[in-house]
Amino acid sequence: MTERDQPLRVGMLAGEASGDILGAGLVAELQSRFPSVQVEGIAGPRMQALGAKSLFPMERLSVMGLVEPLKRLPELLRIRRSLRDHFLNNPPDIFVGIDSPDFNLSLEQSLREAGIPTVHYVSPSVWAWRRGRIKKIARAVDHMLTLLPFEADFYREHRVPVTFVGHPLADEIPLQPDVRAARAELGYAPEDRVIALLPGSRGGEVRLLGPLFLQAASWCRQRRPELKFVLPAANEARYSELEGMLEKYPDLHVQLLQGRSHTALAAADNVLIASGTATLETMLLKKPMVVAYKMAGLSYAIFSRMLKTAWVALPNLLAQRELVPEILQDQATPENLGAALLQYFDDPLLYDQLQREFSDLHQQLRRNASSRAADAVCALLTRGEGGVRETTEREA
Repeated sequence: MTERDQPLRVGMLAGEASGDILGAGLVAELQSRFPSVQVEGIAGPRMQALGAKSLFPMERLSVMGLVEPLKRLPELLRIRRSLRDHFLNNPPDIFVGIDSPDFNLSLEQSLREAGIPTVHYVSPSVWAWRRGRIKKIARAVDHMLTLLPFEADFYREHRVPVTFVGHPLADEIPLQPDVRAARAELGYAPEDRVIALLPGSRGGEVRLLGPLFLQAASWCRQRRPELKFVLPAANEARYSELEGMLEKYPDLHVQLLQGRSHTALAAADNVLIASGTATLETMLLKKPMVVAYKMAGLSYAIFSRMLKTAWVALPNLLAQRELVPEILQDQATPENLGAALLQYFDDPLLYDQLQREFSDLHQQLRRNASSRAADAVCALLTRGEGGVRETTEREA
């Protein structure tokens, strides 16, 4: 693409590590098309390594849960006002908000009302719950970029311009994972039978699911003494918590890891996993899984009433049918989880069929996401909203 008369100026905001990864891929693609592009906003280390200027530390936006954002609300509002004023006084050619919808959408709406084109990269789970948010999204966003195909279908139904770009993890993970190398790295033999346990990354998840997953592993090993287990901890705090839980299971043969979830998943035969984004990585690594989740009773009662989908696991949402078991709340007992895990060992045809299904889904998501995201940004710059919508509908 030829260089513009003036350097392209892009506002871009990533609020956490996953957004920084997506942003870095997009920045690199834009640099290949506009070598003098200038990117500023909020950037993590990957984006900054490519030259993006961060006006505030990304860590200040990386808050999760319900209580912590409320504690930090005055600071978050101050940062957002400062960014809004900065971009209104120094308008970029386009603004890209990456995930962090509670922060980004309000900022995008202010900028769009001032005539600055806006793109939102990564759809909120508006298709699953709080569907009324689609009205705010339509006011705030000139173009939505989704990682998953069914998300794009939802936006088309609501006449919001959208492009399904695919998922960067699908581009990154090979179609045939190197199981032998992963097993060698963790000290497992090719013939070992290994189950990976992933009870989540947040403290509340691990406190609820960690003991349950270990009980399920114990139930399985009583019936299959040859089984081995690998348990990757998301961070040091989770490692300490899980280490304490494992003291009750000295004979369980669990290898506790600091991080290295990708290696643990690649080495496993099948996986017991908390519902969440890690189920996508598990699917891309072609690992049969049992998806489980528990939360406080009142929270589950509220959440289940708000949920508008038949499934919670990403593989099932992608396939629009139950590929893998979802065992939730009161049904999530050691016996139910253990029986579902052992079924994969007892039914080789089921195991093979699931791996074929996962390979097909991997191909659907392997779309060179960063390049397609840059295509949509460039189309909005050069042809306007109508041109982007026309391209999207042809590709769909």
